[in-house]
Amino acid sequence: MAPNEILALAMFGSFIALVFTGFPVAWILGGLAVIFTAFAIVLQVDLAIPIAVDWSYTSLTVDRIWNVMENWVLVALPMFILMGLLLDRSGIANQLMLSCARLFGALRGGLAVTVALIGLLLAASTGIIGASVVLLALIGLPTMLANGYDKSLAAGTVCAVGTLGILIPPSIMLVVMADRMSMSVGDLFLGAMLPGALLGGLYIVYLFGYAWVHPEAAPATKQEKFTWAAVGDLFLAILPPTFLILAVLGSIFFGIATPTEAAGVGAFGAFSLALIKRRLNLTVVRDVLYETTLTTAFIFAVLIGATAFSLVLRGLGGDELIERMLFGLPFGRTGIVICILAATFILGFFLDWIELTLIVLPLVSPVVLNLGFDPIWFTILFAVCLQTSFLTPPVGFAIFYLKGVAPPEVDITTIYRGVLPFIAIQIAGLIILFNWHGLVTWLPAQAYN
Repeated sequence: MAPNEILALAMFGSFIALVFTGFPVAWILGGLAVIFTAFAIVLQVDLAIPIAVDWSYTSLTVDRIWNVMENWVLVALPMFILMGLLLDRSGIANQLMLSCARLFGALRGGLAVTVALIGLLLAASTGIIGASVVLLALIGLPTMLANGYDKSLAAGTVCAVGTLGILIPPSIMLVVMADRMSMSVGDLFLGAMLPGALLGGLYIVYLFGYAWVHPEAAPATKQEKFTWAAVGDLFLAILPPTFLILAVLGSIFFGIATPTEAAGVGAFGAFSLALIKRRLNLTVVRDVLYETTLTTAFIFAVLIGATAFSLVLRGLGGDELIERMLFGLPFGRTGIVICILAATFILGFFLDWIELTLIVLPLVSPVVLNLGFDPIWFTILFAVCLQTSFLTPPVGFAIFYLKGVAPPEVDITTIYRGVLPFIAIQIAGLIILFNWHGLVTWLPAQAYN
């Protein structure tokens, strides 16, 4: 093995090891880029990138970081984050919960299905995991527990449904993936629509089936007399998020606006809805702007660190080394993709979606493209794997979001037990998408036709 390949393996291994120290990931990525560049200079290792002792490489790194900061696609990130936070403050989800519960609560598992349906609407409106999980926990979990639902089932439902926001457009993860893969955001948004609906449908089928087999775990609530007024209330409750979904996704899909412009439309729409609901004041605006700035700064800090890290790793020949290792597997082209997805699923136990998107995806995607697979199909499969990482212990962020707002009787063990069936459902959904490519590629193809 050549000296540069040894440095590449040491660099990647150092990253995996340092992640467990709890040190900020952005500093780990940027620091390793600087340290291993110094190693390459001292050991006089030839790099595949322009570098010399006169630090001309520094100029190249600065240029790459500048390209990240002036990327118009990434301007959509703060707008989508702002949109999700404003929707969180508008009270729309609470009204949806009350209206849906009046119609579906009389069914076994009806309240859990109500939470799933609200989660699907929130996913298509916000795209932020933390906001969705916390909001569903606050409005749905107490209601299910008060009506005798099994604690594990209730907690697992909230966690799993809340993670759909990272997959269903407008998803900030898909925006970052499109940037890393040099793909159209609209293509990924279209490709993720049916997979997101598929997972949501599988959740609902499981909830109804579980309630049928175990009626004591998901009992029906006190039946109210059916009235058309309840249907009207539900219709009025669905209108605001539907308006926001059409404003954002409709403007992208019909070519009226770019994803960046649509993000601004969504932020304005969410602001208008919060204003109409009379939920805006100076305190709310200040908190929303602060959280938007904090989240955006965190993502961009990791993005800049990952840019420097990947530049040095590629210069050391890390991408070529990984490509040779994957092509050397004795499993054929389909087996190689399965190995990549399995490795991503396992890494998701320990790493956040940001690190996996910025580091692992650019390294393995050239291999998949060289094997002749559709880039949209593979990227969506990768995204589904990363969605599952929010539910897998020990670093399942949806679990920690829920634990932070759950009642004391819902402990961490209960939540872990509740998410296990949904992890199995997600793996089943991943298998379906793997075997039926059209569920991912059909909508993008129709848009171009």
